[in-house]
Amino acid sequence: MTVHDCCMKAFLAEYASFAGDASIAAEGAAMLGVLKASFEASGYEVVTPASADLDAEIRRLAPGCDAGLVIAPDPLLAGFTRTLEGLCHNVGCGAMNVAVAANKQRSAAILSAHGVPVPAERTGGRRVIKPIRGCGAQGVRVTDGPANEGEFGQEFIEGEHLSVSLVGSRVIGDACEYWSGDPPLVLALNRQAIEVDPEGRFHYRGGETPIDHPRRDECLAVARKTVEVLGCQGYAGVDLVLGDQPYVVDVNPRVTTSVIGIAAVMQEEIADLLVRASKGQGPGEVHLAGRARYGADGTVTRL
Repeated sequence: MTVHDCCMKAFLAEYASFAGDASIAAEGAAMLGVLKASFEASGYEVVTPASADLDAEIRRLAPGCDAGLVIAPDPLLAGFTRTLEGLCHNVGCGAMNVAVAANKQRSAAILSAHGVPVPAERTGGRRVIKPIRGCGAQGVRVTDGPANEGEFGQEFIEGEHLSVSLVGSRVIGDACEYWSGDPPLVLALNRQAIEVDPEGRFHYRGGETPIDHPRRDECLAVARKTVEVLGCQGYAGVDLVLGDQPYVVDVNPRVTTSVIGIAAVMQEEIADLLVRASKGQGPGEVHLAGRARYGADGTVTRL
């Protein structure tokens, strides 16, 4: 039983499918495919863009839909989400919170000020340099060289690369929309496959979900606090490096590649979770059966 009536429409847009980079497009298409199948299973007719002019397609198609969700690189997502919010019910993170999380330097400073462990900012020596406004591992490298314009450096932390996938709920009021204050729903703790090439550049290869870990509770507590501090609603991914403590190295205020692995083993429909959470009605837990390995090329293997 879902919270929706039949014959409702959902607008789903995924930017990378039009980006021209084959690897990014495959990853994006896989996420879109999982979401489309889940919304259809939850009783929705799914509407998707027909051209790469995503903002125009949102304006054209979203007004006729009952729910909408956009997936795009973090620097672009706030603008697309702002357009969507004015036209239909957004089941993803709010535009303002997306904009804050998309600024990696600013969001790290906010998290640190609230007691969330993040790598310390560094201007020299061996460190991780990343774009201030970037997407995933693109442009991230470990080096003792200079940072370019639009980049900043953080302390390099040795440890395990993990991520936590969550869904944050909201409450709709008469005049505003805000985070409900309920604890974010954890979908899964994931292991990330991160490679560092001889030039120090980071490459994301996918991951495995869910994983059992002796420090699971520690990781989940940090991820939940991260989502609460930044006000992320809907699907969010918190990337961690687990060293002496879990350090937050990136926050994705959107659906991430982990969804293709989670959906393969989760008994609930991700679409139903997102719609429920957007109305402050999210369940307290989900049920995962088995494990899955997922790749950055969009492939999924049940384990």
